[in-house]
Amino acid sequence: MEQQQDAQSFGVVGLLFSLIYLAFIAAYIAGLWKIFVKAGRPGWEAIIPFYNLYILLQVVGRPGWWLALYLFCPPAGLIAHIIVCIDLAKSFGKDMGMGVANIFLVGIPILGFGDAQYQGPSAAGGGVAAA
Repeated sequence: MEQQQDAQSFGVVGLLFSLIYLAFIAAYIAGLWKIFVKAGRPGWEAIIPFYNLYILLQVVGRPGWWLALYLFCPPAGLIAHIIVCIDLAKSFGKDMGMGVANIFLVGIPILGFGDAQYQGPSAAGGGVAAA
C-alpha cells in the first residue's frame, strides 16, 4: 500500500515538473520569436532547431560558422553561448545583468516581451538581413 502511494506521489511530482518544463520551453520559444520580429526577422525562424541559432548569430553579429562550435565542440560551444547571450543583451541596449539572465535562458522572454528595442548587431563585423 505504501509503495503504491509513493508511486502515485512520484507520478504527480513528475507531471508537475513536466508541465513546468513545457511552460518554460513555450516561454523561451515565444520570447525568441518576439526577439526575431524586433530584429526584423520572421518570427517562425525561432521554431526551427539549429536554424534559429544561426539566425540568432546573425542578429548579434557573429559569424555563421560559430554554429559549428555549438554543434561539434561543446566546450567551445559553451563559451560561444556565453558570448552570444551577452551580445544579445547589448544588441537590445541592455547591460551585463541581462546578458547573465540570457545565459540561463530566463532573459529571452524578458527581452522579447519587454520594452527593449533592437539596436543592431553588437558584435563587430556582423549584420542582420531582413527576410
